[in-house]
Amino acid sequence: MKSYSIALIPGDGIGRDVTAAAWTVLETVAKNFGFALTGTEFPWSCKFYKDTGRMMPEGGIETLRGFDAILLGAVGWPAEVPDSVSLHGLLLPIRKAFVQYANIRPHRLLSGVTGPLRAENFDILCIRENTEGEYSGAGGRVHQGTLDEVAVETSIFTRAGVERILRFGFEQARSRRRKLASVTKSNAQKYSMVFWDEITRKLAAEYSDVEVTSYHVDALAARMIMAPESLDVVVASNLFGDILTDIGAAIQGGLGYAASANINPDRSAPSMFEPVHGSAPDIAHLGIANPIATIWSGAMMLDHLGEKAAAGRVTKAVEAATARGIGTIPGKDRTDAITHAVVAALI
Repeated sequence: MKSYSIALIPGDGIGRDVTAAAWTVLETVAKNFGFALTGTEFPWSCKFYKDTGRMMPEGGIETLRGFDAILLGAVGWPAEVPDSVSLHGLLLPIRKAFVQYANIRPHRLLSGVTGPLRAENFDILCIRENTEGEYSGAGGRVHQGTLDEVAVETSIFTRAGVERILRFGFEQARSRRRKLASVTKSNAQKYSMVFWDEITRKLAAEYSDVEVTSYHVDALAARMIMAPESLDVVVASNLFGDILTDIGAAIQGGLGYAASANINPDRSAPSMFEPVHGSAPDIAHLGIANPIATIWSGAMMLDHLGEKAAAGRVTKAVEAATARGIGTIPGKDRTDAITHAVVAALI
């Protein structure tokens, strides 16, 4: 029997609940499709930071390297640990160390879910550059605490980094509806974003079968709201992609449905799968967190591992549950009730 080793990082707040829910679904579908998932849980979180002074132990990256994939719940507890500490202490190091440069976020309405827009027939796949750009972490502060204090944050765009994420986007577009939207702000950012546009045009010549449109990020944000059905694959930098995918999550009904995958395309290191709703400390331990985003992320993990039939079965089971109105109204259904509905639909 084929077996996959999965590193489980439940993290903070509702992360524990939604990770447990997704794992229940994943174990069930694995059994049904004749493969095994072996999970190893790691307590790395803001609590771990308060106890040890680190978000993960020294050597944590090398510990994770031996796994086939990573399933993450949520990280962050800003009342206790600044988000800048938790993000740069856990998520960003994993993404960069494992060269998970492609962040994939699907946006579409699930059956039974009502979004805030009069739009039903949209299916947007956002591809966000995940390891450099505006989140490179290059910069610093001098003269701290004085009137002369200066803060510098430098965005870093490499030709290799920009070309590989755009090429990844073109390949995704080629497998879908052959439409790609490349997002910049090159009218205002005359170096990095003009550079991005130039590489887009260069690659477009190689992918003549894909319709390419370059947008400024503000125009694309408006288009996502006014005409989301006109978009297919959207490729953007780390910051722009981060913002646009929250718009995507909103039009698909909310962050409770926002799945994501941090992919290492050449598979030289494990990829990481996570919902993007955050730890939601205000509802932690109430048992009402919607686990659908994490379950969907788990389906993306199965697809990446090559278990495509099982992945498809999970997404169909999720839609079978939401079509019955389960998990479609925030706070209405408990986490375990949504989980049980999805598991029942798998059988």
